[in-house]
Amino acid sequence: MHFPIKLSPIIHVLGLLLVALAITMMIPAIVEVQMAGNTPLEFLFSAAVTGFFGLMAFLSTKDDNEFNLDLKQAFLLTALSWIVLPAFAALPLMGLGLSEHIGLSYTDAVFETVSGMTTTGSTVMSGLDHLLPGLLLWRSLLHWIGGVGIIVMAIIMLPFLRIGGMQLFRTESSDRSEKIVPKSTEMMQWIIGVYVALTALCALGYAVTGMSGFDAINYAMATLATGGYGTHDDSFARFGMATQWVGTIFMLAGGMPFLAFVKFAKGRPTALIEDPQIRAYVKFLGWVIVIAAVMLSLDQHMPIFQALTATAFNIVSIATTTGFVTTDYTTWGTGAVVGFFLLTFMGGCAGSTAGAIKVYRFQVLWITMREQMLRLNSPNRVVILRYHGTRMPDDLPLSVLAFLAVFFASTAIITLWIAMLGVDFVTALSATATAICNVGPGLGHIIGPSGNFASLPDGAKWLLSFAMLLGRLEVFTLIMLFDPHFWRS
Repeated sequence: MHFPIKLSPIIHVLGLLLVALAITMMIPAIVEVQMAGNTPLEFLFSAAVTGFFGLMAFLSTKDDNEFNLDLKQAFLLTALSWIVLPAFAALPLMGLGLSEHIGLSYTDAVFETVSGMTTTGSTVMSGLDHLLPGLLLWRSLLHWIGGVGIIVMAIIMLPFLRIGGMQLFRTESSDRSEKIVPKSTEMMQWIIGVYVALTALCALGYAVTGMSGFDAINYAMATLATGGYGTHDDSFARFGMATQWVGTIFMLAGGMPFLAFVKFAKGRPTALIEDPQIRAYVKFLGWVIVIAAVMLSLDQHMPIFQALTATAFNIVSIATTTGFVTTDYTTWGTGAVVGFFLLTFMGGCAGSTAGAIKVYRFQVLWITMREQMLRLNSPNRVVILRYHGTRMPDDLPLSVLAFLAVFFASTAIITLWIAMLGVDFVTALSATATAICNVGPGLGHIIGPSGNFASLPDGAKWLLSFAMLLGRLEVFTLIMLFDPHFWRS
């Protein structure tokens, strides 16, 4: 029987990615030697295993033909990359037992690495203040690697795959034929360059406002990736207001489209204010922060600047799906709990490191709803849907509506499955929402801002790992693999 998808180029790329992952494992290994003075056996063993499988996959599929991917291969490679890499990246966390600490189970290690690479930030780990520096850096690197991978996927791959309305963001790097060819090298170089530069600026800002050099680097990687892993159990609560404002600014940056930063770097100074996503994103968050700060100041009798700092940091953190916290905001009242839960679904802009629904889909939904109201009032009226002055692709509204339908249906189904494992409703719902939106903290006393996911059943952790991947891959990329038609010629 002829297999409908040629797997050799997919395995070839996966092998190359595993080799790169094995090499990356040497970074925290070197740091651990320098800072802790011990032999990082957990990283050396994990790098050897990962490198071996990567080399075998790479060499066994090497050929001299031109490298192209068709549509089905692109779907499969995108999905498998985000499944295979966390599976191997989990190995150092299992090897915690090779040091003086106790290693994680494979379930917990995979949960932690999926959460890291999808930039979710939910964690099963505690005692971070006493963890080896190499392992702390590895968690931050998972965020940082996942963040740049998400940007490249959103700008180059997803517009080609026409997922969830991403066809709106076709660029010269998105081939319009039925083949993906390597025309994107220059764009990837610019994206990585901008990503590194913003991370360095964020680390500098953290260092200037009081963080140690090690903390500054780790928190900067997590901030730009809108991830949320930290090096201390109390997250950002230990840092002053100046540091929190640095974090707020760069979390906002992480939620903006990196294509706009690339245009800015290329000499187009108005790129950041021309983008309709950025304008809506900043305006909405600005109003929410000001209103929340005034209400918090009056309710808690808090100085207005302190209230503004607290609300700005925590609101931006949740809205951009970063997940850092400075306080347990669920103590601010029922209205705050509902507000933060709704912000969980917002996300940043398309082409950013943020997860969730994203700003442009709300804009498209609003434009579509307005057009429907005009048609109801004037049935014979011809209405042309436009986004930022450009006519929308005809399939865009349906694509966005289909995404939202599957997104919320997936949330409901996974919530039900987790509840059937004995988890209470609030925990099950907020855990699913925070996983599929790639945010981090949930609600309730178990997984709220002051808790973590360690006590959840293993079955729930696997379901949440699936939900994190589902949200990070814009739902359809993963769900397509379960469609029998996908596997037919």
